[in-house]
Amino acid sequence: MFDLFSDPVKVAQQMEIIFSEYGFATWETLYSLALEVLFAYVIGLPLGVLLVTGEKEGIRPLPGWVMKLLNTLINLLRSVPFLILMIIVLPLSKILVGTKVGTIATIPPMVIAAFPLVARMVESSLREVNHGVIEASQSMGASTWQIVTKVMLPEALPSLISGGTITVGTILGYGAMAGIIGGGGLGKMAINYGYYNFKFIVMWAAVIGLIVLVQIFQSVGGMLAQVCDKRLRNRS
Repeated sequence: MFDLFSDPVKVAQQMEIIFSEYGFATWETLYSLALEVLFAYVIGLPLGVLLVTGEKEGIRPLPGWVMKLLNTLINLLRSVPFLILMIIVLPLSKILVGTKVGTIATIPPMVIAAFPLVARMVESSLREVNHGVIEASQSMGASTWQIVTKVMLPEALPSLISGGTITVGTILGYGAMAGIIGGGGLGKMAINYGYYNFKFIVMWAAVIGLIVLVQIFQSVGGMLAQVCDKRLRNRS
């Protein structure tokens, strides 16, 4: 491992693997990431809203047993280690997508692992909204839907974007681990070639690619959060 370039033949073989497979592995990582983030937010965003609006002092209180059930479900899923959760959920992938191997097969367990994180991120962001603004909208006769969509979510947008960048980074990390049990993308390259076949140049190339992707998403998310933050705009 510490003498990566000592054998020119092995170096050439690994570079050929990188040139032939790196682009497709990156594409697999990106399209699976897009689907996983989309479905995680489709499930997690409404749950996060319910955790805030449905509490006892919320704008639309729900029965206590419903709130307890939601919190228990989210806490339970968040407490299960990802690899164990993925093994448990893989039979569901067989039902939903027809296979337990490959990039598509990892999407259902990744979504199930990610949506509780999204729900907690959304809950935390909405709790930062000034309650006075919510009370003012209620006094003007706004409906629950209007308060959520036109007051709470817009006011919490910078925090939601920041939470989204954390979610993307977490899902990329999950995707890399998914390569251990048949997932695709850069994680598969790093594990199959680096860990199992000792092709460490390929492994480091895949790891660097994942790091670059995380940094890009974090930088873009940070800039968007600043642009959407009215407090920063008001100071300028």
